[in-house]
Amino acid sequence: MSKYRELVLNPPKVLHNIKEDAREVIFYVVSCMCDNKYTLRFKKNDEGDFKMSGMGYSLIKLQFGHREGGIKPFEIEWAADEGNWLDVKNMINSGTVKVEKVISR
Repeated sequence: MSKYRELVLNPPKVLHNIKEDAREVIFYVVSCMCDNKYTLRFKKNDEGDFKMSGMGYSLIKLQFGHREGGIKPFEIEWAADEGNWLDVKNMINSGTVKVEKVISR
């Protein structure tokens, strides 16, 4: 069974790893295409807002919310700014990747 399929059938409980008032949160994700692995990084800027990076990979290719008409990366950043990590995880999982692991500092 593929790692992606494993994560669909049994999503891990990863949000407990996010520290309160974290300045950086990294989501490790697995793609539906050949179980490719990517990293999504949320880092606070000088204004205290989270900015999301695909760490060299185009975020648009992850097709967040492709079934719901599309979720823009800024919508995910806004949820992160509010500290709503459950919504962030769900929006990421709505695309072509599934969250495998989360770390923060």
